[in-house]
Amino acid sequence: MTKHGVVLGPEEAVVAAARHFSFPPPRTGREPCKKLAAQVDLGAAAVTGSWLDSMKASSPRHRLMAPVPGAAADAEHEDWMERHPSALERFDALAAAAKGKQIAVFLDYDGTLSPIVEDPDRAVMTDEMRDAVRGVAARFPTAIVSGRCRDKVFGFVRLAELYYAGSHGMDIRGPTAGADHHAHAKEEEAGKSNGDGDGESVLCQPAREFLPVIEEVHGALVAKVESSIPGAKVENNKFCLSVHFRCVEEKAWGALFEQVRSVLKDHPGLRLTQGRKVLEVRPMIKWDKGKALEFLLQSLGYAERSDVFPIYIGDDRTDEDAFKVLRSRGQGAGILVSKFPKDTTASFSLREPAEVKDFLRRLVAHANTTAT
Repeated sequence: MTKHGVVLGPEEAVVAAARHFSFPPPRTGREPCKKLAAQVDLGAAAVTGSWLDSMKASSPRHRLMAPVPGAAADAEHEDWMERHPSALERFDALAAAAKGKQIAVFLDYDGTLSPIVEDPDRAVMTDEMRDAVRGVAARFPTAIVSGRCRDKVFGFVRLAELYYAGSHGMDIRGPTAGADHHAHAKEEEAGKSNGDGDGESVLCQPAREFLPVIEEVHGALVAKVESSIPGAKVENNKFCLSVHFRCVEEKAWGALFEQVRSVLKDHPGLRLTQGRKVLEVRPMIKWDKGKALEFLLQSLGYAERSDVFPIYIGDDRTDEDAFKVLRSRGQGAGILVSKFPKDTTASFSLREPAEVKDFLRRLVAHANTTAT
């Protein structure tokens, strides 16, 4: 069992559902993994008319090449930074807000801990970043929340003391190695430990029933898309699929989208979403990174506590669901990783993974200072 003391047993052991402390009225109740992942509202229809424009907008190259006057661009950036200031420059304010509270850290992977690269299989993190994450995990409960397959992101990070939520949070597992946190003792006192000592228990897999259709669609996309669209890559992330178009010529983006849509039309239980230079095929259930964040807070025993300060750092539009959860709870800090102004619910910003590393190091240094 890990020293975090997080619930690593079956989902029945999950603590009460999250209580929102700010904008919505407080609510309580039990929402185990399966209930949180109730089928999505059938009235929600995908909007396809602007897909190509959206794909173009996800390209940093388009933003760099956009003919925006220098003064106007500077003014836009300054205004955006006023609303989403640097988490490094405002670190002292963040530390003051977290004083006396239990910090928990949640991190996206691609574009946050590693740079975005053309080949997704080569999105490795540096040893310096790994050391920074290791330092944070030694002091606070820490989770990786990624669209990647859980096993694949674990292979990149290689830190057994973390929580891993892969497939956009649809595959969650606790640590397989100890980390020194007081919650371990609390868990044992509450009788919530699974007692197996290895941390291998899967916490939550709300889309397990979709595995056969995901495998079927993966094969169809590989055969149809990779064979006809040069540069396209279909990645199997177990509970979801990623169709990468980073290496596809822009003139073929429309054809790629049509190919993907033609495969999905025979599978109404799946939906199409978009990230940075990637189309995501996901089960049509009410589950995303925000739900994963809520679930992890529940499992940590933090859902109904007002003395918790969750920090979520991510760069993708899929991370917005987690930022919204923090804002609705009135707790913690959402930090967007971006060099460019864009719509976000995050409160703070960092420019690139190098700044994420610096922020994590400052978090560790601050924890060491306050502990002495």
